[in-house]
Amino acid sequence: MTVATALVSGNDPLPQLAEQATAQALAKAGLTHANGVLLFLTPEFERHAQPAVTACARAANCTQVAGGIAAGVLTEAGWSVDRPAAAVMVFGAGLSLGPPAAGPWLSYVGGDFPVEWSAPPTRFGGSFAGSVGRAQAWQQSRLTAEQRCSVQLLGASVDLGVSSGLRLLGEAQAVERSNGYDVERLGGQSAANSLKRVLPPQLREDTALHQLCAVLIDGDAEPALAEGRYRALAIIAVNADRSLTLTGQLTAGQHLAWAIRQAPSAEAEMRQMLGRLAARAPAPAGALMFSCIGRGPYFYGGEDRDLIALRQRFPALPVLGTYGTGQIAPATAQHANRALHNAVVTALISRR
Repeated sequence: MTVATALVSGNDPLPQLAEQATAQALAKAGLTHANGVLLFLTPEFERHAQPAVTACARAANCTQVAGGIAAGVLTEAGWSVDRPAAAVMVFGAGLSLGPPAAGPWLSYVGGDFPVEWSAPPTRFGGSFAGSVGRAQAWQQSRLTAEQRCSVQLLGASVDLGVSSGLRLLGEAQAVERSNGYDVERLGGQSAANSLKRVLPPQLREDTALHQLCAVLIDGDAEPALAEGRYRALAIIAVNADRSLTLTGQLTAGQHLAWAIRQAPSAEAEMRQMLGRLAARAPAPAGALMFSCIGRGPYFYGGEDRDLIALRQRFPALPVLGTYGTGQIAPATAQHANRALHNAVVTALISRR
């Protein structure tokens, strides 16, 4: 094998967890050393990251170790979000990690999405703000001063897919009037009436605001969701004048659609995305999966249905991933890359 993973958890954030995970992944791949290692650790390692990274590098006999702290970690074998854990993916036999050059960059940041990452080149990955505001990230086996890393998967081609987890409610409409974070009118009626009109009758009384959102769309709504060309804004409040307060500011003329996030439709949308991705990369060597902490087992009632869908589509495929506070995906129109939330960004890695 050229790619293999391992997940090891324990009661304490000890370097031995990273060492054991690396050794297990090397054994699965039949390698004595790795050409590159992706290592992700849970928040318990925030103050103990460098010893774990060093232990991983020594076990892999490799200095190309990259990754960061995440809210939770996963492999094809399972996930961990509630105890110290280390998840590792090793590369060998023609695949490796290297400094970013041409092609998509795997990027990870311990904090908010850096504004400069909106510009080219193409990036994919994730972010995690951390329990103390910023979390650690590492590259070339050392913690980085800016808590971020960017590497390229050498010898590989990468195919990307985005699952928003959203189901659109009606067509996108032009915003007619807004005031800061309040959207007041669209489609010839108040924002609240516009939303109520597109809600199915059975959902008009019982649906909580956190399940609903406004989606700013670039172009046609359905393709925009499938390609990550959208910006989801949570609904904070319904106001007395029937305006809606959102988490982002709008201007008149922007196109907005209402959407709902529910587990069954999110899983179905994830499976549709994987079908499109499999058509482009039918025989991948591995996969990376960057999911939202609010999208995994907490969202699906104790199991990660997105991970299950990926394993069912590609049985026995090595998978490494994180649960974070943001996901990074390429886009079109105004920005080359953007930060997403409550989404899943999946990257299929194929030998070039």
